[in-house]
Amino acid sequence: MSEYFLTEDFLLQGKAARRLYHDHVKGLPVIDYHCHLSPADIAANRQFANLTDIWLKGDHYKWRAQRTLGVPEKLITGDAGDEEKFHAWARVVPQTVRNPLFHWTHMELKNVFGINGYLDAKSASSVYQRCNELLAQPSHKTRAILGSFNVEYIGTTDEPWDSLEHHQSLAAENFSIRVSPSFRPDRVLMIGNKKSFFDNLSLLERASGITVKDINSLLQALQNRVDYFHDNGCRVSDHGLTQMPARFEFSAQLESELQFFLSDRKGSYSDPEAFMGYVLVQLCKMYHAKDWVQQFHLGPIRNNNTRLNQLLGADSGFDSIGDFPQALQMSLFFDHLDQSNQLAKTVIYNINPSDNEVFATMLGNFNDGSIKGKMQFGSGWWFLDQKDGMEKQLNALSNMGLISTFIGMITDSRSFLSFPRHEYFRRILCNLLGDEMEKGILPNDEAWIGGIAKDICYHNAKEYFNL
Repeated sequence: MSEYFLTEDFLLQGKAARRLYHDHVKGLPVIDYHCHLSPADIAANRQFANLTDIWLKGDHYKWRAQRTLGVPEKLITGDAGDEEKFHAWARVVPQTVRNPLFHWTHMELKNVFGINGYLDAKSASSVYQRCNELLAQPSHKTRAILGSFNVEYIGTTDEPWDSLEHHQSLAAENFSIRVSPSFRPDRVLMIGNKKSFFDNLSLLERASGITVKDINSLLQALQNRVDYFHDNGCRVSDHGLTQMPARFEFSAQLESELQFFLSDRKGSYSDPEAFMGYVLVQLCKMYHAKDWVQQFHLGPIRNNNTRLNQLLGADSGFDSIGDFPQALQMSLFFDHLDQSNQLAKTVIYNINPSDNEVFATMLGNFNDGSIKGKMQFGSGWWFLDQKDGMEKQLNALSNMGLISTFIGMITDSRSFLSFPRHEYFRRILCNLLGDEMEKGILPNDEAWIGGIAKDICYHNAKEYFNL
């Protein structure tokens, strides 16, 4: 077996890169301002049953890789036992080289469980046993895992009708890590999916205590929940869209049609884009009034495989990068809000690498000198949160904007073991900067460039989110 690749200097190709990482950013706290962790699991200090339970369940990245290698669904999301599913994954891992899963898998095993070796069919039994032994200890409950990664702040992703009882519980006990909700109302914007729309509208009505009969009562219900979230520590919203809407006017005819549609609940609404555009603009004005940060994740094609999506449900690994036009609609949307000076601090995430420069240049149009880095080009997201994707995002932002104002990495994950992605990002960033220091492209001044690296990895986000 070859020498293990995960050394202290993993990804750090020169002396300057190694100094930047080890002496400047390695020990910084983690601000994970967008993830999908369960606040209930944090509040309960959940103890996972085994490694499959904490690591494989819900991880569609791993599921896609397994399907590619011919692993039957029974061993992925089916009724096979947890240990059998783990062995199926272990057999796959050696074949994931050059996919970020190979790096993440071994970083997570090393950082959380102290395992310095490759996961494969031969090591699977010992790895499973060792990890399960640790998961049974208090040191590997959810809160201790977060503490081991020096996490300072977590932004969960929450529906408008969520009670936020777990956030309240954590706040009441003064938990050392700040766990704040993020407001994600997308399900009541998608009026074209009638069943989902009305199902979720009922939840909104119940949570707000407002019966939605027309556009005004809908906005009142949403304002009620924005206020409730704000009172419970929320300072961030989030939206996952294919494109920004380009139409924002809501005519009297559309208002009348909506009122009838809400009462009749038959047929379909004639202009879903105008509805979404108008409601989203009103929401963004609410965010601005509260001094929130708004996030937009743009561009994926979701649920491509009808047969398997119907069998397994959404978020099961059948999504991909879309090629939707983005520039004009972003421009129209942000400009519409900016005209009345109601454009909140904004983070936009791009999933199509061919659009990196489009996103990076769009930001400069709406930075207005009010705060540093008001408009943010979000970190490499989903299919792009790997080495090449991160480097391309960093290069586009450097060339078209100011990387020194960047607010850094997120996990965007449902797994408590995903926090090595922050280390991964920090190593990649330091290698990028260190390489250019040694080549004479950047000043070979460790204090100067190290300070910028610290800002990107921690201080900029702390300032941006008023933490």
